[in-house]
Amino acid sequence: MEDAADRHVDIWAHELAALDPVAEAIFVRLSILARHQARRRREGLAAGGLQYWQLKVLLLLRRSGPPYTLSPSELASQTGLTRGALSARLAAIEEAGWIVREPDAADRRRVHVRLTESGNATLERHLGGEERGEAALLARLSPRERRTLADLLRKMVLATADDG
Repeated sequence: MEDAADRHVDIWAHELAALDPVAEAIFVRLSILARHQARRRREGLAAGGLQYWQLKVLLLLRRSGPPYTLSPSELASQTGLTRGALSARLAAIEEAGWIVREPDAADRRRVHVRLTESGNATLERHLGGEERGEAALLARLSPRERRTLADLLRKMVLATADDG
């Protein structure tokens, strides 16, 4: 079966004699898959009433482990935002009921941002939808093919670390 990458390579192979058709096909396919998954994520976020930056905050809190709490400075550092910019964004997430900001019991000047049950449920719903979409795409591969693909992609990702 021919796909868009095959057609792309056929066109460019005639124009660029030095083109490695296998390498080109690999990277075109990786690009197609990345765009496909990005589009599905945007659609899933929109359907769930989430924006990407909100998802990122919820993911960071969940990843922190129970009790799913981080300080605003930790969140700012991990999101690459200033504390002021983060504070404005947290207000919208707090208004939705997905997080709460609580004063530290020992030092009332400190605040903790905690993922609520509603925020966790929202995150679970979104991730479940993403997982179903990914599973549908991967269903075309056998378990052995999936493992091989994961291993080969790891090898390539590790090579990017060598690039600096």
